[in-house]
Amino acid sequence: MRAYLDNSATTRPLDKVTEYVCHVMKDVYGNPSSMHMAGVEAEKELRGAREAISDILKTEAGTVLFTSGGTESDNLALIGAAEANRRAGMHLITTKTEHPAVLETMKYLEGQGFEVTYLDVLPDGRVDPGVLSEALTDRTVLVSIMHVNNEIGAMNDIGQLARLVKDRCPMALFHTDAVQSFGKVRINPKKMNIDMMSVSGHKIHGPKGIGALYISEKAKVRPVIFGGGQQKGMRSGTENVPGIAGLGLAAKLIYEDIEESTERLYALKEHFIRDLTELPDVSVNGIPEDGGGIKSAIRLTAPHIVSASFAGVRAEVLLHALESKEIYVSAGSACASNKPSVSRTLQAIGLDKSLLDSTLRFSFSVETKQEEIDYTLSVLSEEIPKLRRYSRH
Repeated sequence: MRAYLDNSATTRPLDKVTEYVCHVMKDVYGNPSSMHMAGVEAEKELRGAREAISDILKTEAGTVLFTSGGTESDNLALIGAAEANRRAGMHLITTKTEHPAVLETMKYLEGQGFEVTYLDVLPDGRVDPGVLSEALTDRTVLVSIMHVNNEIGAMNDIGQLARLVKDRCPMALFHTDAVQSFGKVRINPKKMNIDMMSVSGHKIHGPKGIGALYISEKAKVRPVIFGGGQQKGMRSGTENVPGIAGLGLAAKLIYEDIEESTERLYALKEHFIRDLTELPDVSVNGIPEDGGGIKSAIRLTAPHIVSASFAGVRAEVLLHALESKEIYVSAGSACASNKPSVSRTLQAIGLDKSLLDSTLRFSFSVETKQEEIDYTLSVLSEEIPKLRRYSRH
């Protein structure tokens, strides 16, 4: 049996999406900037995808900008907003657990003279509103806090945090990296006081190399790519029409039954965590303490990510042991998995040092089956005792 549990790294494109992308690539190949009918047909695909995403977000179509993916969306949001508003202030705020696409961009902005505050997080990975409030100043022009952490599934109450920023610093812009939450839960940027939001196609069963950035009509953002002035001058370059069409269709399909899908994912997560934690010396990260019990606490996290630590077993060794059984998982974030560094997220939540190199991420999707979960649990129960015996010699 095969169990693909690395969906936070990437998802399998839906069959309808791959078929549609191929159709657009072969049959709608005109340049959307051309004024003839072939160009008009391509432009129609862009317009349809933009409307599909804006309908999901309950916002105007003109607020959706297409990019090459989540990383570019984060870069454009942060650099574009910081540079456009530097006269109002040079102070930026983010967290220590952000995706590298945000943290590395913040490092760049520090080199450009901006002051960046990196917030600590709670042991469950969420941002404490009081800590954010204390960090805000009259010089703060931009706050970037991820919706769902890509490693442990911690889910911030983005609406509450954005509202706090707007109450304290009305002119500051609020950005959220929603790459791991878009397609898993409903998001309404207007109601949640979000000025900018990044999403990615390949995390929601769409193509790789395509993403989008929601930019509020009131947000002041400068472009960082210059050229022919496509997308109202905000992101020059001939648009990736097949990719954009695929992103639009994937988003539409995922959100058709989002509530049902979310409930199913939570059920899988609860089952997996319950049986996983029955194994000796196995703990789950990112689950907040909640008086309503473990089921209630899990509902405060993302529905599709489980971070588990296996005492006495190296993550890389366990990962390859699972791989030999055709079970595919990650040791932290796939975006940084080729770097020999300790997870900044696990360090930030204060995980015991002995477990930093013993933690794996399991992530589900709408295609994940109960059988895959049970198979993985069975293999873990067999492999962990073997690996622990081996590690003691």
